[in-house]
Amino acid sequence: MTNFFFDMIDTPRPRFFLVAGPCVIENFDTTFQICETLKSITGDLNIPFLFKASFDKANRTSVDSFRGPGFEQGLAILEKIKSRLDVQVVSDIHLPDQAVPAARVLDVIQIPAFLCRQTDLILAACRTGRPVSVKKGQFLAPGDCKNILDKAASTGNPHIAITERGTSFGYNNLVVDFRSIHILRQMGVPVIFDATHSVQLPGGGITSSGGDRAFIPTLAKAAVAAGAHGLFMETHPEPSKALCDGPNSMPLADMAPLLETLLAIKQATG
Repeated sequence: MTNFFFDMIDTPRPRFFLVAGPCVIENFDTTFQICETLKSITGDLNIPFLFKASFDKANRTSVDSFRGPGFEQGLAILEKIKSRLDVQVVSDIHLPDQAVPAARVLDVIQIPAFLCRQTDLILAACRTGRPVSVKKGQFLAPGDCKNILDKAASTGNPHIAITERGTSFGYNNLVVDFRSIHILRQMGVPVIFDATHSVQLPGGGITSSGGDRAFIPTLAKAAVAAGAHGLFMETHPEPSKALCDGPNSMPLADMAPLLETLLAIKQATG
């Protein structure tokens, strides 16, 4: 059986697919603007595009952190954007009973890194029949993802991808071992690289996560050269004003030139 994520790049011309958008839905207008801009950029560059925005960030550092509009309102916003801009949308769920109603709107269901071992959540998402992207937990070795894939396979859903997002290094830091992309590819699964959460400094802002967006292009280039099938990037028009994960968000104005460079690397490496 084919895999949704592989189907997006099934072409003689080497390319990757892009999953991108703001960390969280702040409001309709900002979210719509980001999606509209990304659709235009990826359309010009012929890059398959999935729009990502979270309706609820349930794993924030502080109880006072902004979480988003919530399940029902957030899905309504994504459904409206999906209809108006004719894009495919991605968001993450946190509870098994969210899977079926979310699947009525989402084209791809994402499993957050901290929940990647939650068997009931993975099974519920996969049983919807929707493509599912599971973020590899910061606490897992890439080989551990075989257990995640076995859980997904037990449902009969072949449309599964694993997203690499760095490994905990301690003291509010993450590191990326690019051997992970090769190891995951050997499992026959599409591999997505999260270039923005990989530069996050979890809890580094004491009551929030920090990050260093200056390293996003470097990691993204390395991931494409290493063979990632897709890229995940959170982006915002003004990252310094973003309500969530601003320090590790790519400025929206810088997305086009970065993607052009990444395409050149992809074409050079095949």
